[in-house]
Amino acid sequence: MFEKLSFLEEQFEELAKKISDPEVIADQETWRKLCKEHSDLTPIVEKYREYKKNMETIEDANALMDDPDTDKEFKEMLVDESKTAKANIEKIEEELKILLLPKDPNDDKNVMVEIRGGAGGDEAALFAGDLFRMYSMYADSKKWKIEVLNISEIGIGGIKEVTFMINGEGAYSRLKFESGVHRVQRVPETESSGRIHTSTVTVAVLPEVDDVEVEINPDDLEIDTYRSSGAGGQHINKTESAIRITHKPTGIVVTCQDERSQHKNREAAMKMLRSRLYDKMEQERSAAIAADRKSQVGTGDRSERIRTYNFPQGRMTDHRIGLTLYRLEQIMNGDLDEIIDALITTDQSEKLKSQAEGNI
Repeated sequence: MFEKLSFLEEQFEELAKKISDPEVIADQETWRKLCKEHSDLTPIVEKYREYKKNMETIEDANALMDDPDTDKEFKEMLVDESKTAKANIEKIEEELKILLLPKDPNDDKNVMVEIRGGAGGDEAALFAGDLFRMYSMYADSKKWKIEVLNISEIGIGGIKEVTFMINGEGAYSRLKFESGVHRVQRVPETESSGRIHTSTVTVAVLPEVDDVEVEINPDDLEIDTYRSSGAGGQHINKTESAIRITHKPTGIVVTCQDERSQHKNREAAMKMLRSRLYDKMEQERSAAIAADRKSQVGTGDRSERIRTYNFPQGRMTDHRIGLTLYRLEQIMNGDLDEIIDALITTDQSEKLKSQAEGNI
């Protein structure tokens, strides 16, 4: 591990020289790429240097303790310093193992989130609206920007389905484990008997994909325009600005009607299609991986029931990691960090275990 860290530190220094070179700076594309590589290495190198600093503290303390001229009181102080440094080193070594895990290439990307009401009729649509609000509030807390691409609402304030982009640094790394079936248990407002109703909503979180990552043959597309429906007044009723794109080889259909411009809707629909195609490729690739190499958290199975929100008990349970929290109101208001941190920690632990077994 430390040979690798030493090599990465050398790379880090070399990159620092390159990004300061006027000739490199003149080539903006190359300069940005090198800056990204330098930025990715920064936390690893900083942690490694912290490790080396603590090792030097121990070596210096040992040398002074072996010196016959060092008095007893100073030796006691050196022993304490050495103990503290050793404790720091144990912690840093574990942190370095995590930092050296293979990084998900999508972690820094923006995300496309799709929320669809499942079983439960109107109650499922109402909860889909609640989840959209929850993720919107979480994005807002992170200073991320939300762009709605497509939405289909029902009259009582619910959402049949919504597709939206979240633009922000590390958005995918924080939200990638939200994909799956979310189950809600609560008494519907329309239920006079007070019976608890169970319904489901499906969430899919997809990384935003660049043109170069997914090649789409224009001949494989069937593109239709139609009049948008929903809020928007006369303009929306009279203009065929909505776009539907069908990818004939896979049968994937995407629609976008949120923008008034047909051009913008087409652009957004192509973004959605690229992400869907990329996700399909990733799902097929993941299916080929042996089950014992999959993370407990990161299977990404859209049909997997991942979480239950029980309103009568104010309880949220994430079934993948056995986490139960009794603060449902705060969670529905976008306070998701405790859940997300626990999911990331579990995923890292599983990867470390696989690495130790030689599976990564």
